[in-house]
Amino acid sequence: MVTTSFDPQLLAIHSYADESALPSDRISLDFLRHRFQRDIFWAPENTEESSLFKGDAFKPASVLMPIIAREHGLQILLTQRAAHLHHHGGQISFPGGRVDATDTSAEHTALREAQEEIGLADSQVEVLGRLPQYYTGTGFSVTPVVALVHPPYEFNSDPFEVASIFEVPLAFLMDPHHHQRRQIDFPDGSGKRSFYAMPYQDYFIWGATAGMLRNLFHFLRADLPE
Repeated sequence: MVTTSFDPQLLAIHSYADESALPSDRISLDFLRHRFQRDIFWAPENTEESSLFKGDAFKPASVLMPIIAREHGLQILLTQRAAHLHHHGGQISFPGGRVDATDTSAEHTALREAQEEIGLADSQVEVLGRLPQYYTGTGFSVTPVVALVHPPYEFNSDPFEVASIFEVPLAFLMDPHHHQRRQIDFPDGSGKRSFYAMPYQDYFIWGATAGMLRNLFHFLRADLPE
């Protein structure tokens, strides 16, 4: 997400997404596994965030979108980044980061970063697949790697990078009634920016993280009748 001087939480809600909530049978381990094994047609959403980047080339990065099976349903694990970090300090994100020269794949990057940031072992992870690359306004080409996390569910954050670890019900995030559209007109007259926000309890999920969740929603709802 772009580092700006505005507080996105103070912006008025412009509108809400208008699709129907994902049916409950699509929020299950069996459906998730089956969906990523199929070759289906669907269109990712263009948030136009990438147009904010004025550099020469996007830097490759990868994030892990961890899904945890709890007794009360599937949960998405998210982190709140440490406030002092240069990129997206204090914001909500998935575990992940830049591709290192020694990384062999997007999955390798995502798993390495998840181990470093939250102590997630490779042996706990069942990779399901990838979503399309997401281009951020800060110049990153991010590959989201969707994975199931198997117990034990014990995470240890790196306090230098991660302020907190928390979970959000997948059903909440896959309901467009919680997908707010907010918009800002930049005071220097350079244009406007629209973005999604999905506030949950005390956490304000927005920007690239919300954009990737929107693409997960589109992927899981593909082939549903309109």
